[in-house]
Amino acid sequence: MQELQNVKGTYDYFGKTQAVRQKVQAVLRGQFELYDFESMDTTLLNELDLLTSKYAGGDEIVKEMYQLTDQGGRRLGLRYDLTIPFSKVIALNPGMELPYRRYEIGKVFRDGPVKKGRLREFLQCDADIVGVSGPQAEAELMMLAADVFRRLDIPVVIQWNNRRFLGEVLQSAGIAPQEHLSVMLTLDKLAKIGRAGVLAELESKHFTPEAVNVISNLLELKEPGFPELAERFSLSGQPGAEEVLALQQLLADIGLAETCRFDPFLSRGLSFYTGTVYEIFDASGSYTSSLGSGGRYDAIVGKLLGREDMEYPTAGISFGMESIMALLGERQNSEPKDGRVLIVPIGANLPQALLAASALRSEGIRVSVDSSGRKLKKTLASASAKGTRFVILIGDSEAESGNVRLKDMLLQTEEVVPLEEALLVIGKWTHGPAEIPQIGPVPWPVPSA
Repeated sequence: MQELQNVKGTYDYFGKTQAVRQKVQAVLRGQFELYDFESMDTTLLNELDLLTSKYAGGDEIVKEMYQLTDQGGRRLGLRYDLTIPFSKVIALNPGMELPYRRYEIGKVFRDGPVKKGRLREFLQCDADIVGVSGPQAEAELMMLAADVFRRLDIPVVIQWNNRRFLGEVLQSAGIAPQEHLSVMLTLDKLAKIGRAGVLAELESKHFTPEAVNVISNLLELKEPGFPELAERFSLSGQPGAEEVLALQQLLADIGLAETCRFDPFLSRGLSFYTGTVYEIFDASGSYTSSLGSGGRYDAIVGKLLGREDMEYPTAGISFGMESIMALLGERQNSEPKDGRVLIVPIGANLPQALLAASALRSEGIRVSVDSSGRKLKKTLASASAKGTRFVILIGDSEAESGNVRLKDMLLQTEEVVPLEEALLVIGKWTHGPAEIPQIGPVPWPVPSA
């Protein structure tokens, strides 16, 4: 008999874990829509040539891509992020009105190492803006990130840099332009492998001793800020330096200067970024993996159209669901309250229970009607263990009087009240203190003899 197991790095989600995941997704979706992003679903399967093209994710990400061949012999791949499929949509729809703002929550696949917060099948939650150049798009996306994590009660720091500016630093330091990307990808690992690791990797890539020495001198600077680097390398007025200045000022003007911190060595691992890049981390430092990331990628769409001279100014951000879940899993009591109401029919009063459930559902209250057939004591114990706040009991006496028995499992109270009064009590808890619409008395069917 075959042993049943999940593929390494993949999971099934249900019960309490799924409830938390859905809560996080609801927060993300709500914030995306508040910022006027439009929902989109892109294809999981894509032409291999698209996913492996020089303007896609780069060699490191392509090594982790799942590749397959269909029955027609076509070479395909599963998407490894949401950015390239989105860029394909823009390229295929040249008449789309710009600026265009989209969001997508969907699964992506990478055959990479599995660790906490990093899986092989995982959910990404992206927002992108096409058609806005200058710092506004980046500032809005960083505002969005700050709002999302505020809603999730996760203090974060958003580290950011500008690849164009980092290229200007490297150029002034004597690194040849064709070597910039390779150096940036190694510098991006600084927090993981340290200064010695960065220099060792550069040597392994056969950079000259002079180039390695230049990078070594850069890394010896203790937390260099933008003004120090711009002055040291005489970069005032350079395009990348001007972009950094503009965004830095805008972030200060909107009150995000403390949350968004400039990191001159951040470059992000994907090769398609052209300007600002950013990465989101737990501010406490207790969880070290990235919670989200993104940046500006102005060149992809034009290259997909075969017009390398044409730029579609585009910036995006991606929230890492698995990392967020891993962080929330470290918190005690991170699980949301159970907003469900359990209705328990006692005896032959299932019709009354179903009518009561219908009345509560019509007011947006989530209801489950017990069908376990267990003894009442065990049913109540199970509800309490799940965190269910309210249980409604309907027995013969309640059915005859047109009332319900409302149990508050938290306060350990119980009272017999009309269903409409129970709705008011439950509604204030599930919906907040806002006024809950009242319903009229529910006419119970006459109990069977």
